[in-house]
Amino acid sequence: MKTFLTLIFLCHGASAVKHSLKYFLTGISGTTNSPEFAGIATIDEVEVGHCDSIIGKAEPIEDWARKVVNNNPQVLEWYAKECLVHQHFFKANMEVFKQRLNQTEGSHILQRLSGCEWDDESGEIEGFDQYGYDGEDFIALDMQALTWITPKAQAVVIKHLWDTEEARLDLVKTYYLSECPTFLKEYLPYGMSFLQRTERPSVSLLQKTPSSLVSCHATGFYPDRADLFWRKDGEEIHEGVEKGEILPNHDGTFQMNSELNVLLIKHEDWRRYECVFQLYGVKDDIITTLDKTEIQTNWVSPSEFLVSPAVGGAAGVVLLLVLSGFLYCCRRKGADFQPVRGDLGKEEES
Repeated sequence: MKTFLTLIFLCHGASAVKHSLKYFLTGISGTTNSPEFAGIATIDEVEVGHCDSIIGKAEPIEDWARKVVNNNPQVLEWYAKECLVHQHFFKANMEVFKQRLNQTEGSHILQRLSGCEWDDESGEIEGFDQYGYDGEDFIALDMQALTWITPKAQAVVIKHLWDTEEARLDLVKTYYLSECPTFLKEYLPYGMSFLQRTERPSVSLLQKTPSSLVSCHATGFYPDRADLFWRKDGEEIHEGVEKGEILPNHDGTFQMNSELNVLLIKHEDWRRYECVFQLYGVKDDIITTLDKTEIQTNWVSPSEFLVSPAVGGAAGVVLLLVLSGFLYCCRRKGADFQPVRGDLGKEEES
């Protein structure tokens, strides 16, 4: 599931002038502790509302999203109704998918990502509607041709079935190319100050062992339009560099890392290398020079576990004194308590 959603974010990530309204829906069949159905709504990749089959209603999350529904109560009613409709839709289609794929047992996951993007400079609008099944891309709608496309041979029969549902196709196109952008433009003013904020990260150099890659780790930044790279003598480099993806933190901020193979670098050249973090909307970059004294690590040298000769000698002397004292006490006890078996024997003879 995480892989599927990550791929979706990469395919539909927000750019400098694009805004998005997206819906993530998940249905689960079989016995599970999770809700049978759950939905999340995001604006510019920020979760603003959710619903599921347990709470049975739609709820806003961000304070500014609550202002939207307070000023427009019908919005929350509409989303609550849509949540219930899609819950039944998912349950019915889950059974169709299982039948078409000859699946009779086990738990399965059906996911849907749909929504729209609006370029506030060019006015261009893009709609999308796609499904994943058991963690893999399954079927998606070509919004212009109004036909379903699929990378899975098993889904071809479902594609042909859905292509015949012309009324549904028209409704989907109307919503995602017309109504969805309208909603997005109405919601944006409420959350613009929140959505357009910038938060600079903390940047650290990390290393597991002296022979490991040095990781330049940036965490706590917002928005997710950022870059992190290594450069040498002011020029960006790619050789010996492994760049990671931007990942979300639990508090709504993001993190990422870029690793450098320092084994390829002479120690006297280390300070010629820099890790550079750039954040959209922020003029000044965060630059961290490759410096061994600044690297954080939990690694402990094996030699630190060995006791030095001086410490070992002192410990040996202490141990010898303790043993000597113990033997001395034992001998004293032996002198004070002599065996008396012989005397008792003589008494018995007499």
